[in-house]
Amino acid sequence: MVATRPLDLIEGDDALPDAADVVVIGAGMVGVAAAYALAKAGHSVALLEKGVVAGEQSSRNWGWCRTLNRDEREIPLMQHSQELWDRLPEEIGADMGMRRNGLVYVTKDPKQLAEWQAWLDKAQPYQVQARIIGAEEAKRLTPGNAQDWIGGVVSPRDGRAEPAMAAPALAKGARARGATLHQNCAVRGLDTTGGRISGVFTEKGRIRTQAVIVAAGAWASMFLRRHGFDMPQSSVHSTVFATTPAKQVSTGPLLTPDFILTPRLDGGYLVAAKARGRLELTPAGIRYARQFLPALRKNWKVVELRLGRSFLEGPDALHGRWSFDRPTVFERMRVLEARPKSSIVQPALDAIVAAYPELAGIQAARLWAGWIDSTPDAVPVISAVEGMPGLVVAAGFSGHGFGIGPGAGRLAADLVTGAPPVVDPAPFALARFFDGSRVRAPTGI
Repeated sequence: MVATRPLDLIEGDDALPDAADVVVIGAGMVGVAAAYALAKAGHSVALLEKGVVAGEQSSRNWGWCRTLNRDEREIPLMQHSQELWDRLPEEIGADMGMRRNGLVYVTKDPKQLAEWQAWLDKAQPYQVQARIIGAEEAKRLTPGNAQDWIGGVVSPRDGRAEPAMAAPALAKGARARGATLHQNCAVRGLDTTGGRISGVFTEKGRIRTQAVIVAAGAWASMFLRRHGFDMPQSSVHSTVFATTPAKQVSTGPLLTPDFILTPRLDGGYLVAAKARGRLELTPAGIRYARQFLPALRKNWKVVELRLGRSFLEGPDALHGRWSFDRPTVFERMRVLEARPKSSIVQPALDAIVAAYPELAGIQAARLWAGWIDSTPDAVPVISAVEGMPGLVVAAGFSGHGFGIGPGAGRLAADLVTGAPPVVDPAPFALARFFDGSRVRAPTGI
């Protein structure tokens, strides 16, 4: 078993443009989608990535593209994203791995079933295609599983895509529309003139621009702080692994009390074990502790708090006011790596085989981990930054960014160009954390 994950590597552009209508910082799913939307609309756009396309969380996630159990503030944007997931492969002429085979959640816990029903009640105004199922249907939808479920919830129009394929394929599509892509090219900071953006400083030179989208994932808050803007953000460590090819026991993602299975196109499964996520104590965490306290109280049983390397290095560490004309942490840490928690593997495999005896012999093929950039209410920030005209941030997706990424990128593109927003952007405003509003607890997961 190797501690890595597959990723489609693609070519970029060598020479920086002198100028661009919009510069997008970060080539994860959201940044790539923003670049594609901008290029499709006829804007010149430079997409800049300190490492490689999808090198961080966009290739380390479960691949789920779901409306089911999302926070209700995200539902309209996710519904638009699903339209894009259906349309984009034909537009760009490439498979992104999207398969709408449905999602199934099953449980033995009446409290859990009641929570899913409560979510469905709140989601009714959005005409979400999901429904509660009883014990008999739950058993039918998990053939071969020997456990006795009391019921569950099914969302037949949801699905999953391939994290290794999706963002790279869309990045190719953006280049085909005229965007330039610059990998291994860190953005060190913004150039401003008269209180407005006039360019970006990169390790390879300056690009003139009056509009920037910061889609930098876990690095977004640190980047904004260097320019005097606050965004409460914290990173949670999570481990997943991929299995060897095995018999298909579920055509779509399956959530059970003991494990989460996602079928892969290679015939294996992506497995997320029911383990505690790790939240490391960091300077950024201390800075935003007040905003995160309600979420920490709610999730205390599923979060492991500890002191680790993140206190001294990475996006949550203290980096101060670095210079734009010398190498920065972005060059030193091209890819934000996390050491996977290998202890989760065997218990998860044992639980899978206990539930599905026909999967005896299944093994872990690859193991990896990532840092999930989170906000206090687990809802992303897709917002103009007050005090800096032309600056938009799209980050803090709290583990939900891959599936919602196409729509989120489109919304960020609308905000930076002044186009009519594809959905109401108010729920994603950065100002919600500073205007005295009570931080709302998420209504889904």
